[in-house]
Amino acid sequence: MNQGRFLSVTAFACLLVLAASASRAATEDGVLVRTHLKYAHRAALSAPRGLRSSAALVVDTTHSSILYSHNAEVAMPIASITKLMTALVVMDAGQALDEPLEVTAEDRSLRRGSRSRLSPGTLLTRGDLMHLALMASENHAAHALGRNYPGGLGACVAAMNAKARELGMTNAHFVEPTGLSDENVASPSDLSKLVMAAAKVPAIREYSTDGNYQVRVGRRMVRFRTTDSLVTRPDWKIEVQKTGYISEAGRCLVMQTVIENRTVVIVLLNSYGKRTRVADARRIRKWMEARLTSQPTPLAATTPVATTT
Repeated sequence: MNQGRFLSVTAFACLLVLAASASRAATEDGVLVRTHLKYAHRAALSAPRGLRSSAALVVDTTHSSILYSHNAEVAMPIASITKLMTALVVMDAGQALDEPLEVTAEDRSLRRGSRSRLSPGTLLTRGDLMHLALMASENHAAHALGRNYPGGLGACVAAMNAKARELGMTNAHFVEPTGLSDENVASPSDLSKLVMAAAKVPAIREYSTDGNYQVRVGRRMVRFRTTDSLVTRPDWKIEVQKTGYISEAGRCLVMQTVIENRTVVIVLLNSYGKRTRVADARRIRKWMEARLTSQPTPLAATTPVATTT
């Protein structure tokens, strides 16, 4: 074999080796790409399916981890979720729950959506007003609580914003105690901290999870009922909850509940449809139960979350 032919054969052999290597690399890269896509698909399937809330957050406080997050850092109107903060600062102020307070015309002169069965002159204890504000989302009861805060309504709102800063609610802002204003805003992440703080207060836990409550208004007894149908369900163990609605906020729901022996905070904001927030809560519960059955520990890839003190 002459030298020129030998060099041609050698070059051709080298090209074959390089081509084979390139083919293997391409195949390996293809496997890697398909593997990543496969795991990405699994990750997508790991989220609760069919949620209709614009923003949602699920926090496993038992293991200090975030299980699901969607628009969790976006501040938006929170409607009557505000009342949890109102109750929290009233309790922080150490005001007596058995002190009688009068509902006045000022409490009834609120903006739209402020219908109430509490007529001016109604005399209820502070505990009664808080009970109605948390359980039945009674706007005039919440306003009366703020009006009778030490220093008045302005001092109450200032305390609400100070408490938000203390809890690390970095996107939260409050302008009044009822939630009727769309200027009361917070993110799901903020609200998870509020819920955890509220759950540490026995009175807030009790009042927010009651199914119905009766008070005397004038000469008759008036029965109020919860705005959250889940608290009366025997298959739910809810430790604290609050609903909310104004047109700008949509349907909202926050709660701390126990699912499969795990304490879980669920935040749902701007749910589409009257019953969707409750349906979303049920979807999240079924999702957790299914994953815990198939994969007890860990539930999913999670992110550590800071708890309130």
